[in-house]
Amino acid sequence: MWLLDTSTLELRDFVGANIPPYAILSHTWSEDEVTFRDMRKDREAAKWKAGYAKVQKCCENARQDGHQFVWIDTCCIDKRSSAELSEAINSMYRWYQDAKLCYAYLADVPSDIYNPFTSTDNDRLSKSRWFTRGWTLQELIAPRIVQFLARDWKPIGIKAPQEVLDLEDPEIRPRNDLFMSKLETITGIEKKILRDPSRIRQTAAAQRMAWAARRETTREEDLAYSLMGLFGVNIPILYGEGEKKAFRRLQLEIIQMTTDQSIFVWRSDRASSGLLAESPRDFANSGLPFVWQKPTLKSYSMTNIGLLVELPTIKTRDGGYILALRCCM
Repeated sequence: MWLLDTSTLELRDFVGANIPPYAILSHTWSEDEVTFRDMRKDREAAKWKAGYAKVQKCCENARQDGHQFVWIDTCCIDKRSSAELSEAINSMYRWYQDAKLCYAYLADVPSDIYNPFTSTDNDRLSKSRWFTRGWTLQELIAPRIVQFLARDWKPIGIKAPQEVLDLEDPEIRPRNDLFMSKLETITGIEKKILRDPSRIRQTAAAQRMAWAARRETTREEDLAYSLMGLFGVNIPILYGEGEKKAFRRLQLEIIQMTTDQSIFVWRSDRASSGLLAESPRDFANSGLPFVWQKPTLKSYSMTNIGLLVELPTIKTRDGGYILALRCCM
């Protein structure tokens, strides 16, 4: 794992148990980002890139908060190495989860006009591009503490466990409670999950998929790859396979890990191609909390001729059958 020294801005490589405490950055990419090669080979040229200021400010904030190292995806992954890129994508959720602090930099939210007391309908926060990107979903959920920063790097809110929020200044607490309520409204993710990421393991698969239904990624396969951490699974990274194949492989891996039948609760206007969805967008209407009979469910599996599963059946008047999934919204 490559980390930036917040004092020297030099990249250092750490392995396994030798990884030191670090902060981490969540942001949306612009056209002129600083790359791994820039930081390793040509620092002087990197300083002329627009993204260098973002690297500097992130390191400055982290250093002031007592962190010697920081991880930034644009310049801490050698994307020329397919093996390193695959490892990074499969490790990303854990890296954000293990970070001592995550900075969520919202480049399109000015702090001078941000007001937590306005409704989300008239709020620049809710319109931020950060909430529309696929990778930032896991970057919101995985870290224990996320500090949201405006365009000028001033804090506008924090996502943290309740015990951390309770230590804040009593005058700030109401403002941050409203901020958390806004995050819930904007993302569709309940505050109790935002405050305690471990709860995600008790959240239905369809509901987790719904959180990503309206998000986008630059590369279509990333819509599937960016969800691996939310389900605790790993799949090979095969750019070029397309969104449909990548998302199918993701669902097949999830099926191997859970008896949660809400994975089949989706809807599409396209001609059906089976019981597996083609995109997270198919789960757009599956965002309500689910209850499923987890302790009593029997195993099921995907075979070479389809899904093998035992379900209650209801015979219809026209001689057809309805199969009842063991879950409800």
